Amino acid sequence: MDSEHDCCSDKRVVQADKPALLKRMARLEGQVRGIAGMIDDDRYCVDVLTQIAAARSALDAVAQQLLENHLKGCVSRAVSEGNSEQAIAEVMALLKKMR
Repeated sequence: MDSEHDCCSDKRVVQADKPALLKRMARLEGQVRGIAGMIDDDRYCVDVLTQIAAARSALDAVAQQLLENHLKGCVSRAVSEGNSEQAIAEVMALLKKMR
């Protein structure tokens, strides 16, 4: 097994940077709650939209990190085991969803 990314047949993956990812997600959760508070407080639309853009960017950064982990771990392993077509198809489907 890859020490950084333990890919299993049941699609579970142990992320090496799990604490950092969870910290980023907790910060994002607070940011989204803050946006809800801004809406509740009738804040200026541009300010709310700016915070939404920042939250979206932060969420995209988490997604990019997870994608990188997936490519370096699971996809790399699949290619070395001769399952590259399936791995590439899975990544392509994922990228279409991430647009």
